[in-house]
Amino acid sequence: MAIRTFRPYTPGTRTRVVTDFNEITSRKPEKSLLVAKHRRKGRNNRGVITCRHRGGGHKRLYRIIDFRRNKLGVPAKVAAIHYDPHRNARIALLFYSDGEKRYILAPSGITIGQEVISGPEAPIEIGNALPLSAIPLGSSVHCVELYAGRGGQMVRTAGASAQVMAKEGEYVALKLPSTEVRLVRCECYATLGEVGNSEIRNTSLGKAGRRRWLGRRPQVRGSVMNPCDHPHGGGEGKAPVGRAGPVTPWGKPALGLKTRKRNKPSDKFVLRKRRRVSKRSRGGRDS
Repeated sequence: MAIRTFRPYTPGTRTRVVTDFNEITSRKPEKSLLVAKHRRKGRNNRGVITCRHRGGGHKRLYRIIDFRRNKLGVPAKVAAIHYDPHRNARIALLFYSDGEKRYILAPSGITIGQEVISGPEAPIEIGNALPLSAIPLGSSVHCVELYAGRGGQMVRTAGASAQVMAKEGEYVALKLPSTEVRLVRCECYATLGEVGNSEIRNTSLGKAGRRRWLGRRPQVRGSVMNPCDHPHGGGEGKAPVGRAGPVTPWGKPALGLKTRKRNKPSDKFVLRKRRRVSKRSRGGRDS
């Protein structure tokens, strides 16, 4: 997989960087794994906007992804690599030996015709799903379950992987992409390898219209609004926010305030908290 850049024929192509889609082998999705999905566009059941800056965008059909990998011991062959509009990772279409078809997240390095399998006795190969107790130390995994049988909930974005650090009793220590080290039950399943399409982090939309195609409406900084519209607004020229720190449009502290509950039950499973990213490196914006 690689990325494509464009000559600056127009303002939109000057900074546009996209993936080349060479890894995608078929453009038509599997019809039996498609369902219609109503997009809420940031509105509640009364049609009132509760989440700003959402709306529009191209129509989508949802691809049903097999996050559970619960066909234990049944081999499957990778039939195709498809594009998924609901995620930045690619998805792989599996044809199981019993005739069933399923989608999974496409790991980096997976090839057409490769055989994958899930279960405690599965070989240690990319794309196979095993319980964490059967995965060797130091291995990279993705699509990790938090509760056995619920399906993969962690490490699902493009280019992400977690590392198996240690095993102790009924728990396995995982180093997550956020640098957090967390304990997970040993019977929880995970898929070997890292999620593919890692070059997505180097892409650039290039123009505001492509953001609209994705269903995102424009954002405006609070400091350029009027005082009646935002606490940061008002003043002559470029004025400071006028408070001890930045706040949301409703006056709540923003940009750096920790929102995790103090006594969250899962705190006892976190061995090392994630590294805090500074506002400058995060590219934070004025709310």
